[in-house]
Amino acid sequence: MRKRLATLVAATTSLVLLAFLVPLAWLLRSEAAERATTAATLTAQSVGQQLPDLAEGSLPTSSRVTVFLPDGRVLGLPADRTPAVDLAARGQSFVAEAPGGRQVLISVLSLTAQPAVVRVFVPNSELYAGVVRTWTLLALLGTILFVLGMMLADRLGRRLVGSITALAGTADRLGRGESGARVEPDGPPEVQHVGQELNRLADRIDELLVATRAETADLAHRLRTPLTALRLDIGGLRDPAESSRLGASLDDLSAEVDELIRTARRPVRDGSGAGSDLAAVARERLHFWSALAEDTGRPLTGELPERPVPVRAGSDDLAAAFDVLLDNAFRHTPGSTAVRMVVTVSPFSAAASVEDDGPGFGGSPATEAGTTRSAGSTGLGLDIARRTAVAAGGRLELGRSGSGGAKAVLVLPLLSPAGSTGAAGEHDDRRDQG
Repeated sequence: MRKRLATLVAATTSLVLLAFLVPLAWLLRSEAAERATTAATLTAQSVGQQLPDLAEGSLPTSSRVTVFLPDGRVLGLPADRTPAVDLAARGQSFVAEAPGGRQVLISVLSLTAQPAVVRVFVPNSELYAGVVRTWTLLALLGTILFVLGMMLADRLGRRLVGSITALAGTADRLGRGESGARVEPDGPPEVQHVGQELNRLADRIDELLVATRAETADLAHRLRTPLTALRLDIGGLRDPAESSRLGASLDDLSAEVDELIRTARRPVRDGSGAGSDLAAVARERLHFWSALAEDTGRPLTGELPERPVPVRAGSDDLAAAFDVLLDNAFRHTPGSTAVRMVVTVSPFSAAASVEDDGPGFGGSPATEAGTTRSAGSTGLGLDIARRTAVAAGGRLELGRSGSGGAKAVLVLPLLSPAGSTGAAGEHDDRRDQG
């Protein structure tokens, strides 16, 4: 847009300058020629008044004056007797063009009562004296005006385009999940109005998100009452096997409701604008879950780099994603099944995987969380992890571990390119699990 605006101003300025300077230059040229012609006419009239004295003498050749006497003699600057001279000898005075300049012809009565002709020749060098210099000054003036116009247009264009770019940047940040992004209205009144409306829209979106989360949390809380009643009914069944089976399904449902409540209470996902240390967050969550693993006798290990691994995701989002993956591994494997957390780094991304030695994912192969689900699972947990990865510009990959168990990998872009400390991993045979 800035380039187009500059092109438009350049074209308009050029047309205006040409429409003004070209006629002015031609007028000045004509004025110079008219001034030289007037001076030559005065010279010819002066010589005509002195004709009786000149008949007995001669004119200097440097004066560019020629006198054609009736008897055929020529005084002054030698010149041919042209048809224009013959016409002037008939009593007419006029100005005529001649090769290399212009001639002024005046008819004057001599002592013999026959008309003599006084001719003053004005060469082009005198006729247009100073015109080139004047044209040069006009061209310089036009160039200065053009440059000033372009500078003003560029300044206005930068202000306009800068304001629009700021609007686009804020809209992009909002689209990437940065709910706190706002624009400082600037530029023309129309652009400022758009900025104000964009801020109002962002505020309204925040209000709707808060209201939606509150309603979701309230609905989840309401579900707890019928779940409690259902648990009491299941406890009263006479068949222990059926009671145990229904109780396990009810536990899974209660866990998903709890996860829904926790998700609704969390702040809005940071998106790709935030950043955090993947290794530090993984180390903190590994330490947190180690207590539960120790109580249940489950081997829980980690392979984490010592140096920071900055990725495009918020620490709260990463912590919630790790909790989902670890909880998924704990809940869907026997109590003695080993679970591992591994973080590897490639030049442009980092991968954090949670894998176990359990039975693996059920269902058909899939590449995205939430596309297939095992019995008794809603897939909500892994879908939360997937949305966290996608919001940060990455992805969630599901597959099998080296022992045949389940493997979930969060692949996230780095905040800055880094040297590879390990393969990010090729994850095939990916399957989904809730």
